[in-house]
Amino acid sequence: MSLHAQLSPEAQAALAAQKRTSTISALIISILSFGLIILILMVIALTVNIKSPPEIISYSSGVTEDEEIDRPETTNQVERKPSSPSSSMAKVIASSSASPTAVPVPIMETSEVALDFGNGDDFGDGWGDGDGSGTGGGGFGNLPASIKKRCSKADRLARLTANGGNKKCEEAVMKSLRWLQKTQNSDGSWMEKDKCAMTGFALLAFLGHCETPISAEFGETVEKAIAYLVNLGMANDGRLATSAATSHRWVYQHGIATYALAEAYTFCDSLGFEIPNLAEVTKTAGDMIIAGQTSSGGWIYRYESGGGGDNSVGFWQIQALKACKNSKLWKDSAFKSVSSKALEWLTVAQGANGAIGYSRSSSKSPGLTGGGVLAFQMWGKSKSEAARKGIKYIRANTDFKWGGPSSDLYYHYYNAQAMINAGGADWKFYNDLFRDELLKNQNEDGTWKNRNKHSGNLHMSTCLSTFMLEVYYRFLPSSAK
Repeated sequence: MSLHAQLSPEAQAALAAQKRTSTISALIISILSFGLIILILMVIALTVNIKSPPEIISYSSGVTEDEEIDRPETTNQVERKPSSPSSSMAKVIASSSASPTAVPVPIMETSEVALDFGNGDDFGDGWGDGDGSGTGGGGFGNLPASIKKRCSKADRLARLTANGGNKKCEEAVMKSLRWLQKTQNSDGSWMEKDKCAMTGFALLAFLGHCETPISAEFGETVEKAIAYLVNLGMANDGRLATSAATSHRWVYQHGIATYALAEAYTFCDSLGFEIPNLAEVTKTAGDMIIAGQTSSGGWIYRYESGGGGDNSVGFWQIQALKACKNSKLWKDSAFKSVSSKALEWLTVAQGANGAIGYSRSSSKSPGLTGGGVLAFQMWGKSKSEAARKGIKYIRANTDFKWGGPSSDLYYHYYNAQAMINAGGADWKFYNDLFRDELLKNQNEDGTWKNRNKHSGNLHMSTCLSTFMLEVYYRFLPSSAK
């Protein structure tokens, strides 16, 4: 006979209740564990998309030049993603890409202008044509070397101080860009008169500081400006102008806007930021400039055929074509003939004293000499006699007194670029001439008001002044690494 232990009904009920409790507890623990795993995965996914924002350097007004540049503490934040385009932008905006990692800003102090920056021989055929090695600021590795250097904050501020700039220059540029941001029209343009050219000026000012469609502070502003110009070109079969085709003014507008769009395309292409029709409009606009060259090598109003050239118009076409070459939308061979003819024309137009004026007469608007010198430098002829004679003329005939005839910003826009490219004592002379005079005459809102004939309105004066203060880092000599 076998013996079996038998639980009482009360014990069986208690055991059943205990099993139910254990089952419920196990279920609750499983649910909580699963929820915890999900939460951990969400945190991990979120942190992957969190990056350090580009560092915005702010400076206290009234500080002395030799104080160190302070780097403020920053906290991580989710990077800016371009917002949904407005109805005016819907035709062109498609997608965005991730923002590059900000480069740490070094603390530096430089009181003397570096006399070894440039020697007049340094801007050869490679000027502005990088190797795409990816050695620049993060995310900008495919940019031409001369452009990507400005996108490394460390390099930009190092060159600013090493070449005679100071912290006040950076502060002035930031104030100007913030004023431009506030005054942008809802359709992405600026001003009401000559909207195309004024938008081109503003866009170049932002790009000169490496502000792109993915920039944290100015990204949307830049994006809308590009969209406006692309839409304008699409509506006008590539003609970038708000003036009628019969107007003298539209070729100026077209050159300035093509310059801006070509540089914008170079940035967007490097960043993988797609703006539909940007490449097509830029290519068509550049082809119009090439086709519009006169038989003499210059450019005149309405891209009329024949000979001669208006250098005030022509310099914008020459700059635009250099930006087009950087874009790689054309084969380099496409620019060989047009650039050669342009420089031949400028050689003919140059006077015996080195001045390069409005046309064949160097005595008419000789203040344009800087534009002619810059053209030689951009297209590999810094060593030419024409370029060196032009630098000597600028050195001997240039002054900068705010409010007087000598402060015409349209001329000084070119002089600043030509002289820093020349480097050495020529650059030190010019930097000493203009830097502090320009800084002390900026208005509190970030604008500059210049009453000279060629300095234009408040918007144009502000953009030209901004270009001059960006000259310390906007372009680099071909040998710069």
